Amino acid sequence: MTKKIINLIIAAIWLANGLYCKILNFVPRHELIIAEILNTNYPEYFRIIIGILEVGMSIWVISEKHKNLILYTQITTIAIMNILEFYYTPNLLLWGKFNVVFAAILIAIIYSNHIKNNTTTYEFT
Repeated sequence: MTKKIINLIIAAIWLANGLYCKILNFVPRHELIIAEILNTNYPEYFRIIIGILEVGMSIWVISEKHKNLILYTQITTIAIMNILEFYYTPNLLLWGKFNVVFAAILIAIIYSNHIKNNTTTYEFT
């Protein structure tokens, strides 16, 4: 696959999770996960904020601006979200603790797509 196609798939993942799952709340377990991890009585506000940030991430991926920064931001975000879910809410995850495997695969795809298509990997361009 080409870099553009992979970037579109990655952007679609962020968009689906942000818009469909969180902003539109078609996957209510996301709100339960947020409530459990943040120990809040108002998870709907955090769900919407996280959804907006994920939609923004999809736009950023498509824009290809600051390629290295978006690489590190995506990897860090996916890793932190999945580590928190792994420890605090594995019972609410679609595949339980096995979710972390899919997160690792997504991180590997994002990283390898970036490395294959960029000669400079340690500058924020």
